[in-house]
Amino acid sequence: MKQRLMTIALATALVAGAGWWVAGTGSTTTVNGQTIVLPGAANAQESDAADITIQEMVLGAEDAPVEVIEYASYTCPHCATFHQTVLKDLKRDYIDTGKVKFTYREVYFDRYGLWGSLVARCGGEDRFFGITEMIYDTQSEWSRAGSEAAIADELRKIGRIAGIENDQLEACLSNGDKARALIEWYQANAEEHGINSTPSFVIDGETYSNMSYSEFQGILDEQLGG
Repeated sequence: MKQRLMTIALATALVAGAGWWVAGTGSTTTVNGQTIVLPGAANAQESDAADITIQEMVLGAEDAPVEVIEYASYTCPHCATFHQTVLKDLKRDYIDTGKVKFTYREVYFDRYGLWGSLVARCGGEDRFFGITEMIYDTQSEWSRAGSEAAIADELRKIGRIAGIENDQLEACLSNGDKARALIEWYQANAEEHGINSTPSFVIDGETYSNMSYSEFQGILDEQLGG
């Protein structure tokens, strides 16, 4: 499923709504004619988000000869398929063998993908890819839970299964500054690499759309000189 990149206004709306279900009452803002409740943490100056450094989530050796960057959304079915199939083969043949450095970058087409990102990153670098795998493996369940509150609860469950304490989860989900910083980071990366659908891949600086494992092999082997 290809999805167009959101506008900056929509991205702002996602940030504003990132933690409404845990923040209770707060101030409001109007975006595209809609009144949105801001979580408490999101009431801080927007400049606070600029002070937050977003951790790159990486698999493989830092000095690997080839770098692959994946751009993916937690609500994208094709991204889930990639993680359940192609990535496992890439990890076995290229990442774990030191040939490829694999970097995962989130894309935010909707607030649910942003919520998933906040949960996955809540566990830190050590737990990130494990939580990401759980989110993709159960995508068809949590993303169709019904109401926004139900979807949020399902994502909370994933975090708890991964060993994150409730208080830590709530703090992560209501961190408006972190949500803003993630949106700004995503927008800058997407613009740099011309990302307009998911999953997309940047292999040593060149952007590619979704592909099969055999197509990956051909590109990677050529880059590796094999």
